[in-house]
Amino acid sequence: MEKVSTIGLDVAKSVFQVHGVNEEGQVVVERQLRRPQLLGWFAQLPACLIGIEACGTAHYWARALRKLGHEVRLIPPAYAKAYVRRNKNDAADAAAICEAVSRPTMRFVAIKSAEQQALAGLHRVRDLLMKQRTMLRNQLRGLMAEFGVVAAQGRRGLNELLAVLCDDADQRIPDTLRAALLADAEVLRDLEHRIEAIERQMVAAGRENATYRHLITAEGYGPILSSAMAAMVVDPGAFRRACDFAAALGLVPRQDGTGGKVRLGPISKRGNGYLRRLLVNGAASLIISGRAKRDPWLAKLLATKPRKVAIVALANKLARIGWALMVRQQDYRFTPAAA
Repeated sequence: MEKVSTIGLDVAKSVFQVHGVNEEGQVVVERQLRRPQLLGWFAQLPACLIGIEACGTAHYWARALRKLGHEVRLIPPAYAKAYVRRNKNDAADAAAICEAVSRPTMRFVAIKSAEQQALAGLHRVRDLLMKQRTMLRNQLRGLMAEFGVVAAQGRRGLNELLAVLCDDADQRIPDTLRAALLADAEVLRDLEHRIEAIERQMVAAGRENATYRHLITAEGYGPILSSAMAAMVVDPGAFRRACDFAAALGLVPRQDGTGGKVRLGPISKRGNGYLRRLLVNGAASLIISGRAKRDPWLAKLLATKPRKVAIVALANKLARIGWALMVRQQDYRFTPAAA
């Protein structure tokens, strides 16, 4: 086989598609590989450039192929899609990836280490458990409301509902339903314990990470957000400026215009939605805690803009602060803006 310089690899669960070209751009290999064959086949190849879509299992295969001496680059799927010529199939996807990885202006996804991917997976597990907890709480409130048992929002109201369920003298909830709701309450308590255990694990892992220790010194950065940033932002230096990082997280207005007229709409909501949500939550907590009293910039923003707009603007600022701390590896020093 003629020497291969660039390969597009379309990964899957069992069948992988390979598309390779030489230095002149001529196609020299097009074939399918089964999962057990993949690493053995690439081990026989001289070192070359391999492009993979940044999808499920991509980071694992990137690490494995790097160990064999190849240069591996992960491409966002949306960027590789533009190079698919006609029908979408595995061969066309592999050819598109091979074309995209050789473009000089292409942007790539940093490859996560096994430790970073494990910590990011921990956040996914916690997020799913929290969704299940919310579902159980809503079901509990909704079913009890059908019998006239209503309580205030928040933890205090939920405890009142649980007290009604556990009180045998209170007969507002029929016995037919009471046993099922008590089972839901038991699952809810178990979820609470599991979430607390995962959060303790995140804090313990974060204390061993220098990036986490720098981030948590900033206002608005709690243990969860600091841990998520340290796990999911692999190479902050890939962004030239802090505002580029905030834009990558979708915390800037979406642009829509033509003919020299640019209209700014709502935020773009691109990038990592989990990090964006945590940043918005952190910004909201700062505003609730009264930071505006000692930050003239935020006080002016709240006085002239709607509250939600101010929260998103502050989240953008938190993202830029986080980028600076990660790049410089320094603790946060608060300097209030001039009035």
